[in-house]
Amino acid sequence: MRRSGGRSAGRRALAPLALALALLTGACAGDGGGTASAGAEPPSASARAAAAQQRLAQNTLVPLEGDAPVPELPVTVDSSDGREVNVRDASRILPLNGGIAEIVFTLGLGDRVVGRDITATFAEAEKLPQVTKAHDVSAEGVLSLHPTVVLADTDTGPSEAIDQIRDAGVPVVVLDPATELSDVSTRTTRIAGALGVPEAGRALNSRMADDLAAARAAVPEGSEPKVAFLYMRGSAAVYLMGGKGSGADSLIDAAGGTDAGVRTGLDRPFTPLTSEALVAAAPDVILMMDKGLESVGGIDGLVDIPGIRQTPAGMNRRVVSLEDGVLLSFGPRTPLVIDILVDRLHKA
Repeated sequence: MRRSGGRSAGRRALAPLALALALLTGACAGDGGGTASAGAEPPSASARAAAAQQRLAQNTLVPLEGDAPVPELPVTVDSSDGREVNVRDASRILPLNGGIAEIVFTLGLGDRVVGRDITATFAEAEKLPQVTKAHDVSAEGVLSLHPTVVLADTDTGPSEAIDQIRDAGVPVVVLDPATELSDVSTRTTRIAGALGVPEAGRALNSRMADDLAAARAAVPEGSEPKVAFLYMRGSAAVYLMGGKGSGADSLIDAAGGTDAGVRTGLDRPFTPLTSEALVAAAPDVILMMDKGLESVGGIDGLVDIPGIRQTPAGMNRRVVSLEDGVLLSFGPRTPLVIDILVDRLHKA
């Protein structure tokens, strides 16, 4: 694989997030030039969160610096469905998961992607043909795009559609779902390996590790708020509290908080919400997805749900929500999520 400047190119160049941070903090650096001077104090949590929100509002991805990687193929890789898959051509890539698609684009291979699934909501993918209805894959839709490699995860289905794609001779690499922060680097490594660009995978993992370390360094000492992740769809009467394995528990921990559901003994990813469970959890902050909060009438509607008003979070209206397609995507934009959570979870 060839990349301009080698594997360190992405670390040497000033990434857009770093540029935003410099612009936000440069005025305090004393050089008057709009960028932070050498030896300046690290950006505050608020500055990092503001820069992260700016990036997320643009709904775009930041590929690795330098020329796009050139796949070195063929490769044979292990698939999470127990098969060995031989990938000979990565000229027409079809990711069947939004998080997987984010990684492919950020590796610099976006111009090779020929379609998307419903969860690929970032701007670079919006004009690609969609091959899923709800969350079900259309085998006919996939095959009509003539992909040379399909990337899926074990939750992708129905299984009959995946079998049909495979039986048509298309290599299908199945990955384990990403359900916690540590899965991001593993998934990136596997995707980069399957596409013949392992060096780009290492560079992206290094960039994300640096970004996560910087975000976590901004956690204030002595602050460890209890945070309840609530998954709600008011129109469908779905009210759940996150526990161990929800995915949010990993993010809350990384941002310096304590998952209130896990702390009260919820050992499943999601448990039906009760007022008793809420009162027992006593969260200081409630974390939700934007559409979930909207579905119950915003914060005003949320605090009217039995039990919410009796929690510290409900009494103080301390609710944090992030965009659905980003919060639990566990991909290249996850460090931005941590930046925002570090700031919002610890504000009094």
